[in-house]
Amino acid sequence: MEKLEGVVRDIIFESEENSFTIFKIEDENESHIALGTFPFLSIGQTYILEGDWVVHEKFGKQFRCENYEEIIPNTEKGIERYLSSGVVSGIGPVTAKKLVDKFGVEVFDIIEKSPERLREINGIGKKKVEIIIESYNKGREVKNIMIFLQGYGVTPKQALKIYKVFGNDSIAKVKENPYVLSEEVRNIGFKTADKIAMNLGIEKDSPFRIQSGIKHVINEFCSQGSTYIPKGLLITKVIDVLEVGREIVEDNLLHSVMTNKLVIENIDGVEGVFTLPFLYSEVSITKHMVTKLFEKIDNIDIDIGEHILEFEKLNNIKFHKTQKEAIKGAVTNGVLIITGGPGTGKTTIIKCILSLFEKSNQVVVMGAPTGRAAKRMTESTGREATTIHRMLDLGISDDDIDIYLDDEEKGLTADVVIIDEASMLDVMLMDNLLRSIKPKARLILVGDADQLPSVGSGRVLEDLIKSEAFKVVSLSYIYRQGKESYITENAHRINTGEMPYLNMKESDFFFINGNDALDSLNKTIELVNERLPKYNEAWDKTKDFQILTPMRRGDLGVYNLNMILQKVLNKNTKTYDFTEFKVGDKVMQTKNNYMIKWTKIDGTAGKDSKGEGIFNGDIGYVTKIDDEEETVEIVFDEDKLVKFESSDLDELELAYAITIHKSQGSEFKVVIIPVFMGPPLLMSRNLIYTAVTRAKELLVLVGSKRALSYMISNTRTFERYTSLKFRIQNIINENIIMEGD
Repeated sequence: MEKLEGVVRDIIFESEENSFTIFKIEDENESHIALGTFPFLSIGQTYILEGDWVVHEKFGKQFRCENYEEIIPNTEKGIERYLSSGVVSGIGPVTAKKLVDKFGVEVFDIIEKSPERLREINGIGKKKVEIIIESYNKGREVKNIMIFLQGYGVTPKQALKIYKVFGNDSIAKVKENPYVLSEEVRNIGFKTADKIAMNLGIEKDSPFRIQSGIKHVINEFCSQGSTYIPKGLLITKVIDVLEVGREIVEDNLLHSVMTNKLVIENIDGVEGVFTLPFLYSEVSITKHMVTKLFEKIDNIDIDIGEHILEFEKLNNIKFHKTQKEAIKGAVTNGVLIITGGPGTGKTTIIKCILSLFEKSNQVVVMGAPTGRAAKRMTESTGREATTIHRMLDLGISDDDIDIYLDDEEKGLTADVVIIDEASMLDVMLMDNLLRSIKPKARLILVGDADQLPSVGSGRVLEDLIKSEAFKVVSLSYIYRQGKESYITENAHRINTGEMPYLNMKESDFFFINGNDALDSLNKTIELVNERLPKYNEAWDKTKDFQILTPMRRGDLGVYNLNMILQKVLNKNTKTYDFTEFKVGDKVMQTKNNYMIKWTKIDGTAGKDSKGEGIFNGDIGYVTKIDDEEETVEIVFDEDKLVKFESSDLDELELAYAITIHKSQGSEFKVVIIPVFMGPPLLMSRNLIYTAVTRAKELLVLVGSKRALSYMISNTRTFERYTSLKFRIQNIINENIIMEGD
């Protein structure tokens, strides 16, 4: 890193949101443009900056600052100039001169230690003294915190986040227990906290470190889908990560349990270690679902059979007997689960159920876990559907995983709640949904049990089905015929362990052989950029084509594909210092951000013209980048405009190619899937099945038939440890025993 020392002469731009600042700094020879994160920067301050020189294509040479230190002047002239800059509220040029004339170079000592003496200056009263002290202390404390934290490898942006959480107690908090950062400050993880702790000299076997490390290992493990971790596995992993002995891990695990930070329960013969949010969620889901199972629902005064006949005549269709069973089950059960693959008529069933309840004057609400799934539900049924988050008006909690609704809070007033893409429900979202549903309201869950489970923790749909406590209707009869039948038929063939029909005449399902990874990569790029646009000129290369790949790394992984596709598909050559995105890029939100604001770009007024929340998996397109303000504007769902500050850009990634897991709940006109050998737990049947069912008009597999065959035959998946099925069955069995007695 290079250094630059000088006096701040002008502030060109300053963001109140994240303190990003562009300013002029003057050294002994000339004036320079510098930029970085600077809270409380004022003209006249002297700084030593650490960073690198960069050349901006529009604004020329600039100094991009990573770390800095303020130099407080020690001469009367320097002090007067410093205070005249307005760095301390309540002190301007006139007052600054009076202070220096009176106290000389001891001005700062007077402000810090004897502030009452400031009233010796004509024009400074009691109220003004309070303003000066508050401003001086606040600025000094933030700078001290910044300087202290930067000394331990924390960036200015991270330091600012820490200050926003802990305020003036930041240094004391970090010195006492740096691991509190990973638990209470967003986007600062255990590894960063551990690095700070090591620099502070905290011992490897410190209880703070061990207990934080235990929680880190649990969270990392549960981020793969589990709601708890087996105790033996946890201890082994913690020993490996922290490089400490078994006894100290067991002692600190016991301490965490005794202080109610963790809970250990026996789940079907396995000692499971839970963090409180996941434990409470599964217990709460169990309570609400079992309650719905036993509560008496209100009767619907309508002839179901007659209504089905009317619906069939009106829509010129004939329901299969299992479809009729599902429609009747929606009326006669408090909870109904409808599951089936593509083309089995789930949408038609929902439409009939909707018309039945609406005819009975029942209030029905519909939702889905993602915005794209909700939009598809709206388009297919002709009735409004929203995301579950929007339906419940959910916000974000301090621990950044979700909020809890209090049971006494006002929830949904609907008589019937229908949720599509239920395989995507994780335990946190399901818990919030159930907390909001009023007593005796019917709950209908619709999904495909053979798809990948939720990205979040839990396997809600699978556990509810396997508990055998609720009415489940499984659809298998395929209705779709004609041009799109090969995608549908092949999806079902894959799901039953059979190879798909490949490259049939007038097919919408193709396989292109790739000799190796590089050959498959080149053919994939050629497909997207040349062959498919020629095949159908109406298709848009960026919006209508979606590459779905099993992995993130490797030649055919997300990172490499996106790097190449950005260059190939986005002809915009303008680049920026603060981001690798370009105008026109296809991007994806990778975290739930409940607070970020959006505005409808069509300019319509009313309650829906503005809102909050962009969620994990939402895809958008970059429309504007402002290099001065360091902001990126992105349009999601075709009409939601969001302005991202530079500090939030780590929540976005390029989306020309995305993982199959991230595609859940979505449909794309054209899907291209690289097929290659990889880790057995990734190369599974439900993974390739999920990918295939995302395609609407065309699907192309590129790669190895051997790899495709392996995936179809491989039913092994990453094991998720969850307790929902076990808890429901336990209560059901206890109830049966009590009734028997």
